[in-house]
Amino acid sequence: MNELRIGGLCARIPVIQGGMGVGVSLSGLAGAVAAAGGVGVISTAQIGYRDPDFGRHPIECNLKAVGEEVRKARVAADGGIIGVNIMVVTRQYEDYVRAAAEAGADLIISGAGLPMNLPELAGDARIAPIVSSRKALHVIARHWRKKYGRKPDLVVVEGPLAGGHLGFSREDIEAYTVTGEKDYDDEVKAIIELADELETPVVAAGGVYERSDMEHWMAMGAKGVQIATRFVTTRECDASDAYKQAYIDASKEDIVIVRSPVGMPGRAIHNAFLDRVGAGERFMRGCRQCITTCRPDTAPYCITEALINAVEGNLEEGLIFCGSNAYRADRIETVADIMEEFSQ
Repeated sequence: MNELRIGGLCARIPVIQGGMGVGVSLSGLAGAVAAAGGVGVISTAQIGYRDPDFGRHPIECNLKAVGEEVRKARVAADGGIIGVNIMVVTRQYEDYVRAAAEAGADLIISGAGLPMNLPELAGDARIAPIVSSRKALHVIARHWRKKYGRKPDLVVVEGPLAGGHLGFSREDIEAYTVTGEKDYDDEVKAIIELADELETPVVAAGGVYERSDMEHWMAMGAKGVQIATRFVTTRECDASDAYKQAYIDASKEDIVIVRSPVGMPGRAIHNAFLDRVGAGERFMRGCRQCITTCRPDTAPYCITEALINAVEGNLEEGLIFCGSNAYRADRIETVADIMEEFSQ
């Protein structure tokens, strides 16, 4: 199996663990994946939610937690690669990137928008945009080259089968995943073609669950894959046992596309909370300063609160983000088991 090389870094197994926000992928999961030979990734999305002062000063708590989690993951990683995932639409995005760089993150992965100024913020860290189209990569690469004289160290291509917030319209998600009107392989090929011109490796994300999925993308020219959902039902995942059990209990029909209160489509497990939101109940109790596109005065619920509830096990009032393959989980695994499967 080929190694994954990222700007001088080398992962023995070509697997990046996807960043899953609000407590799902913190230092526990990221450190275990890195120690097993992949790239462990911490999500900065409301990363400081466990701090007693989070309700009053969420951003300050988050920035403090970025450093703490990176340092803890570094200890657990045993020399492995630690990355941080930061959404461009995060309030005070620049401060989060600087905090991750100052904490010594090896790799900063950034999507949910175009990370146009990432090179000037990331210090010595390697940098990777998340894109869903060739056009997005072209815009980013051209801007980085002209303004910073720099190219991406890695490109993460996230497809319509991914979990959480999605970089597609609801209509495009339908066309790619249900009706078959569009074939996302065509877009991935076009992105890889451009990335090859940049001499930048591509990692494919979204719907990667087993080794055959990796083989599909690597046969197309990708140098590795990013996996998120599969790692949720591991002992090392930072989410609660109840959160993991929701994946194990889910059927294929339970996986739905929702409209997030921050304005983007998202993929989640259907539950009583979504039924109550659909019936018109409103769950907006303050603002936690998460995403710039949120409108607290009209939002049906606070996505931060809903995701915190879920990750802590309060599923009746929680939003359970997931990838398209969440229903395939049938047991609790270990990170080592998964990484062994992808290394053979």
